Amino acid sequence: MTTPGVADRLLVVEDDAKLVRALRRGLEHEGYVVDVAETGQVALRLATDEEYAVVVLDVMLPDLDGFAVCEALRRRQRWAPVLMLTARSEVGDRIRGLDGGADDYLVKPFDFGELLARLRALVRRGPSPHQLVISVGDLRLDRAARTAGYAGHRVELTPREFMLLDYLVQHAGEEVSRARLLEHVWDGVVDVSPNIVDVYIGYLRRKLERPSGRHLIHTVRGVGYVLSPG
Repeated sequence: MTTPGVADRLLVVEDDAKLVRALRRGLEHEGYVVDVAETGQVALRLATDEEYAVVVLDVMLPDLDGFAVCEALRRRQRWAPVLMLTARSEVGDRIRGLDGGADDYLVKPFDFGELLARLRALVRRGPSPHQLVISVGDLRLDRAARTAGYAGHRVELTPREFMLLDYLVQHAGEEVSRARLLEHVWDGVVDVSPNIVDVYIGYLRRKLERPSGRHLIHTVRGVGYVLSPG
């Protein structure tokens, strides 16, 4: 019998027994080996002692919440990708999770197929130390302060602007569709017009490009946008 590798192992941290059964059944059917923790303390112990491809982490737990668990893992230099699951959809909660070291965020209720797609992407990415400050050319994004600087100009961003720029920075040089931005920055909310992406791109351009006179976010006709310092 083949011993499962790290790429096959997931830790699911969730205290809803019904959801745990459904996730375990579906994930094992897809070939994953699944460990389960029902509390934050157990999750910390397992994720510290064992190697996992991804930690699927619920925010609402009976002891430590998911934010605290994720932050503690990063302090312990444990860099397995973290996918946070939560019923919360507020922008502030998403930013807190990302600032605390989470890699992705999925709001309940979610489609199992989408969960699988995000897990595959995180497995491909693999573990990597999280950077609080990211630089792309003359653009500097400070995740702790939630500010940006471009060509020597410091810029204050709203939470939504920050999330949009952060996603574009993570995918610098890559064409990103409006649908993808809606999914990751607005949680794919059905009553939000796709035009909201263009509106917020306009906000970022005015704050980042106008003071510097340089183009940073480029429109890709028929697709969306690409961040490229040029």
